[in-house]
Amino acid sequence: MGYDDSIYRRRAGDTDPGPAGDYRDDYPAGDYPPGEFGVGELRANDPSDTGRQAVSPAVLDDVFDDPADGEPGRDRLAFHIIWEFVLLLGVGAVGYLLLREDSGALRGNALEQLLVAGAALGLIAMGAGLTLRAGAVNLALGPVAVAAALHFAENGDRGIVPTIAQATVGALVLGVAVAVVVVVFHVPGWAASLAAALGTLVFIQRRSAPVDVQGGFDPSDHALYLFVGVAIVAVLGGLLGTVKSVRRAIGRFRPVADPARRRGPVAAMLTAGAIALSMPLAAGAGVLIASSSDGPVAPASGLEWTGLAVGAALLGGTSAYGRRGGIFGTVLAVALLIVGQRYLVERGWEEVTPAALGAGAVVAGLMVTRLVETFGRPKSAGTDETPWQTTQPRGATLGERTDSWSSLPAQPTESRADAWDTERWNNGER
Repeated sequence: MGYDDSIYRRRAGDTDPGPAGDYRDDYPAGDYPPGEFGVGELRANDPSDTGRQAVSPAVLDDVFDDPADGEPGRDRLAFHIIWEFVLLLGVGAVGYLLLREDSGALRGNALEQLLVAGAALGLIAMGAGLTLRAGAVNLALGPVAVAAALHFAENGDRGIVPTIAQATVGALVLGVAVAVVVVVFHVPGWAASLAAALGTLVFIQRRSAPVDVQGGFDPSDHALYLFVGVAIVAVLGGLLGTVKSVRRAIGRFRPVADPARRRGPVAAMLTAGAIALSMPLAAGAGVLIASSSDGPVAPASGLEWTGLAVGAALLGGTSAYGRRGGIFGTVLAVALLIVGQRYLVERGWEEVTPAALGAGAVVAGLMVTRLVETFGRPKSAGTDETPWQTTQPRGATLGERTDSWSSLPAQPTESRADAWDTERWNNGER
């Protein structure tokens, strides 16, 4: 046949074509021009190819979740810096208004109460921010804090350390249970934590009346250290979250295509750890709430604390979708809410309850999330309209640019037929 001697014959060293008719092994992985993908890499990105090869470390370093759905490039933190500066101006403005209403609001015992309240809300907001970044927000933080406050109020006279340890262990067990449900069944964190919140309400509703605080622990003596310590931990967590590999790993549970698709064992472990750790943080906040209370601890639902905490995390720049967040945003948002709540009390606006303030913070935080997702994405994520590039043709140099399939010139059918007939004529086939 003319196939063996024609221009279409197989050459020495050629390998069998793949299923799609491409010679996948003709060119080594390093022979493709910079910025273009080889056939092997294209097949590595094809989820339907069960025998795909591993993605190179250089490519994986720019993909936070998986090669098929990731956004290459580094998140932009400029928006977070600008927004945190706006929050700082807001804290200063509300603080100035508060001082105009009460010149002693930021001194002495009044300042200590604000700092303790800020430390308590800061602990819950850290738990909310951590689970938000992991893509599995915990809605049970407020009820857990109230349950821990009631437990401490009832048993504080039996020893501060054992009582705090009991509340912490109980919260950790609940967090592990929620984490197991979330990662094993791969369900949204808000749904599983809502079930945990309802279960915690059963414990709270067993108290029909407010509980007097037992024991003599007063955190006001260490108010400054408590608030500064919580702020330092929150800022260190934000700084750690700016590292691309850490940011990518913690946010791996964030849905990218089908939300029900499992995100792998690494995502499961990190998300489970975030949920489990957030519960003891809420329990610690409950101890501060009870010990700093001027009167009995009321058996409330605690949902207002959840609203304030989630609102503070969102308002601070943590994305509601997961992964993205700033550095100082949560601390500044907590300070803004605490000072703002005190200002509302001084103004006599009693109708603005903590629940209403939390609802407003959540709504404003959702607007911030839209800005974070718009201006915080990698620059390359918005410029992915470049058509796929083909592999280099045989004999082409590395410096030559390859055109896309869509830009290849059309080949007339007549020219192909003439070349084929000429070849057959030259080989004696008449």
